[in-house]
Amino acid sequence: MSEPTPCVQLIQGLAAEMRRHVPFGQMSLDALGTLVASARQTYYAPGEAVLAPADGPVQRLFYIRRGAIRGHRSDSADQASLFQHEAGDLFPIGAMTGRRAVTARYVAEGDTFCLEFPAEMVLQVAQVSAPLADFLNGRVQQYLALSRQALQQSYAAQALAEQSLEARLDSLPTKEPIACKPDTPLVEALGFMHRAKVGSVLVLDASGAAQGILTLQDVLPLLLDQVPLATPVRERMSTPVHTLEGSASLQAAALLMARQGIRHVPITHHGRVVSLVSERDLFSVQRLSLKHVSGSIRVAPDLPALQAAAQEIRKLAGTLLAQGVQARQLTELVSQLNDLLAERLVQLMARSHGLGLSQACWLAFGSEGRGEQTIATDQDNGLILAMHDPAAQLPRWLAMAEDVNQALHLCGYPLCKGNIMARNPQCCLTQAQWLERFTRWMEQGAPEDLLNASIFFDLRALAGNVQLAAPLAAMVRGRAQELPRFIRQLVANSLRNRPALNWLGALDLSQHEGLEGIDLKLHGTAIAVDVARIYALALGVQAHGTSERLAGVAKALNVQPAEGQAWSSAFEFLQMLRLRIQIEGPDHANPNFVAVGQLNDIDRRMLKESLRVIKRLQQRLEMDYAA
Repeated sequence: MSEPTPCVQLIQGLAAEMRRHVPFGQMSLDALGTLVASARQTYYAPGEAVLAPADGPVQRLFYIRRGAIRGHRSDSADQASLFQHEAGDLFPIGAMTGRRAVTARYVAEGDTFCLEFPAEMVLQVAQVSAPLADFLNGRVQQYLALSRQALQQSYAAQALAEQSLEARLDSLPTKEPIACKPDTPLVEALGFMHRAKVGSVLVLDASGAAQGILTLQDVLPLLLDQVPLATPVRERMSTPVHTLEGSASLQAAALLMARQGIRHVPITHHGRVVSLVSERDLFSVQRLSLKHVSGSIRVAPDLPALQAAAQEIRKLAGTLLAQGVQARQLTELVSQLNDLLAERLVQLMARSHGLGLSQACWLAFGSEGRGEQTIATDQDNGLILAMHDPAAQLPRWLAMAEDVNQALHLCGYPLCKGNIMARNPQCCLTQAQWLERFTRWMEQGAPEDLLNASIFFDLRALAGNVQLAAPLAAMVRGRAQELPRFIRQLVANSLRNRPALNWLGALDLSQHEGLEGIDLKLHGTAIAVDVARIYALALGVQAHGTSERLAGVAKALNVQPAEGQAWSSAFEFLQMLRLRIQIEGPDHANPNFVAVGQLNDIDRRMLKESLRVIKRLQQRLEMDYAA
C-alpha cells in the first residue's frame, strides 16, 4: 500500500534517519531533502513480491527502512537466496542506472517498510550531488573509500607524510640534482658536494642520462689510495644508478630504496634525470622508516637483532595503515621487509653451517611468494639444491634449514602446520626433483594431491642462486594451459570452500571463543586468491599478486571495468580488515577472525558486499570450468 507525499516535518525526520547510512550522510541537506520529498512510503508483507524481471525496466529505487529483501533466481524453482538487502540498503542500483529489468525476484523477508524514489528523480539529484552519483556508479568502491576514511580517523596519524604512496613521483616538488659530467675532475666534483652540503653527486652524460654516482663513501678509499684528484669522475664513480621515471609511484620509490639500501632515487623523463626524491620526501619521521628498518635488517649480526627488526616491521605496518596506505601497498611493503629478514637469516645460518648459497636457492611459497603477506603469517618455504651428490650433502642443508625455520618462528613467523618448510625433506630437493614433482602433480595428481600442492604454484626465489627457480616457474606457467584436467581439479578443490554467506545471502557467522564472526582468510581472501590463481594459470596471465592477477583476468575475460574494479576492491577490503585486526592485536587466538558485532556500520556493509562480490567471482569460475 502507498501513503501520500510526506509533509515537511516528516521529510526532515526521514532525512535525519537516512543520514546514518551511506551515501546519504555525505549528501547536502538540500539534495537529500529533494530526494526524500519525491519518495513514497510502502509496506510489504512477509513473502510479498517487490520486484521481478517481468515488471520491465526499473522505475523506482528502493530504500529499506525496516525489514529485509531477499533476491532469488528468476529462472528456477530453487528457493535459495542469491542475496539479502537489509535496513539502510538501496536496491536495485544496477538495474535502475542501466534502465533495465532486474534479473532476480525480490521478495520481502518479514514485515518490510521502504521508501521508493522515482528513478528519474534519483538520476536528476545525482547530477548535482557527487556523493550520490559516485555511490550509484561504484558502490563497492565507495564503501571501500569510506571505510578507509573511518580507519584513518580512528588511528593517530604519526609517521608518514600526508602524500599518498599512490601519487606519481613527478607530483612532488622538483629538486635540481647536484650533477657533473663524466670527465669532471674529482676535485671539482668534491667541491660541488662540499658547497651544496650533500653526500653525493650524480654523473650525467650530455643527454642528461645517469651514468654513475660519486658518494662520500667513495671518497675515503680515494684518499687512502692517494688517487690524483685530477682523475676524471668516470674512473671512480659507482654504477649502476637506480632511477625511476616520473610516472612511477612513490610506492615504487619506497620499495626500490628498501631493496637496494639507498636513500635517494633520481627521477627521469624519457631517460633524462629531471629531479631527485629522497627518503625524507616519503616519510616525515625518520626514527621508523623503510630505510631504518631495512637497514637494521641488512646489518643484523645475529638472531636477537633480527627479532627486534621483526617487531619494527609490525610497528611500521601499523603506522602506514594509520595513514591510509592501501592493503595492496602495505602487504607489498611487509612482504619486502619480511623477504629481507628471511634472506638475512638464510645468509647467517648458511655461514654458520659452512655452506655456500651459490649451491642452493631459498624459495618462498604462498602469500610470501605472491608478495602479499599480512602481519600474522606462517611460514611456507623450500630449498632447491644444485649439487652432484645431493644425498651426501642433504643432511647439512636440512640442518641449516631447521635453524632458519626455528629462527623465523622466534621472529614471529609461526611454523607451518602443514610442514611446508625447507626443513622437511619433501621441500628440500634438487631442481630435477622439483621439476619431476611439479610435473607429476600437474599431469597425474589426484584432487587431494593438488589440494595440498596449490600453495607451491605461487613460488618465488628469495635467497641464494635465484636462477635455480626459473625453470620451475616457467614450467608451471607453460604447462597449465595445456592441461585442462589440471585446471578442472584446481577448480573442484577451490569450490570446497565458500564465502561466509548463508542461504539468505546474509553473513554466515561462526562461533570462536565466545564471539560471533567470520574467518576472513578461510571464507574470504583465500577464495579470491584461489580464483585469481586458477584463472591466471588457465588464461596465461603473467602476474604474481592477487590484485594484479584479478586485473589481468578481468582484461582477458573482457569484463566491464566496474566489475573488475569490484573484484580488486573486495579483496583489498578483506586484506585491510585482516591487517587491522592483526596490528591492533586480536583478543582471541585466530588472527584472521573478525567479530562482526565490533565493526562499524560501514565496515559491516562493506564486509557483506565484498563477500557477495567474491561469491559471484567464484560462481563465474564454476560456470567456466566446472560445468
